[in-house]
Amino acid sequence: MNKIFPNIGSERETDRLMFSLVHAAHELERRYEEALSIEGLTGPKFAALSKLVQAGHSLGLGELADELTCVRSNITQLVDRLEADGLVVRAVDHADRRTVRAAVTEIGMQRQIAGAKQVEKLLDALSKACSGVDLEAFERALSCLQVEQGVDR
Repeated sequence: MNKIFPNIGSERETDRLMFSLVHAAHELERRYEEALSIEGLTGPKFAALSKLVQAGHSLGLGELADELTCVRSNITQLVDRLEADGLVVRAVDHADRRTVRAAVTEIGMQRQIAGAKQVEKLLDALSKACSGVDLEAFERALSCLQVEQGVDR
C-alpha cells in the first residue's frame, strides 16, 4: 500500500516514486511560499522582483512576461499588485510610448534581497535534510520525468 497516497493502491515502485515526487513538490512549494511570506512576498512577486533586479533596469511588461514565462494579462495583474505594495513603479518607454515598463523601487530592491535571504535559508535546510541522499540517482529519477514520449496531454 502507498503510504503517502493510500487510496492509490499501486505497489509499483515507479508509481510510488511519482506520487512521492508530487507530494514532495507540493511540500517544497508550501515551504517556499511560507519563507517568502515572512517578507510579505509570494512566489510570483519574488520572481518578478528578481528578474527586475537582475536586469538592472526597467523592463517592458511584455519582456517581463517572457522572462517569467507567463501570459501578458497575468503580468499586468502581478505588476498591479507590486505597484500597490510600492515595490515597482510603471514608466512610459520614451522610445515607444505604447510600451509600459516596470522598474523596481528601493523598497522593492530591499524586499527582493530579504526574500532571497529567506530562500537561501530554505535551501540550506533542504541541503542538510538531503545529506546522505544519492543525488545522482535522484537527478536521474527527475530527468526521466522530462521525457514526454508516451505521456498523454
